[in-house]
Amino acid sequence: MSDLWLAGQGLTSSETTVDYPRPDRLVKGNPKRLTTSLYEHPNMNCGIWQCEVGAWNIVFADNKQEFFNIIEGIVRIHNAENDSFIEVKAGEAGIIPPAFKGTFEVLEAVKKYFVVVEVPAAE
Repeated sequence: MSDLWLAGQGLTSSETTVDYPRPDRLVKGNPKRLTTSLYEHPNMNCGIWQCEVGAWNIVFADNKQEFFNIIEGIVRIHNAENDSFIEVKAGEAGIIPPAFKGTFEVLEAVKKYFVVVEVPAAE
């Protein structure tokens, strides 16, 4: 039988990292991003992510996807393939699918729960 765990109770260090979008992907601003990992597994990472207003291009690997739930703020995710976008605000959730290419835009400073899953490549 597997053990159950309560997030934040010894699963990871819960240390917060700070980063900024890569200069070659930057579209608007230079937003500071804070990531607090609450649970890590070889194929999954869960935590809280915060970001200032700005925009940058994103490219997800074929085997990577993200589920997120906005706690505060508003984001707009633009799909490069068909020029569409979705807007996700506090209380709403979204999914960024595998192989997604587009622009991640923070319209109001955002805080979100995230779950990133990577499926190992088939051998």
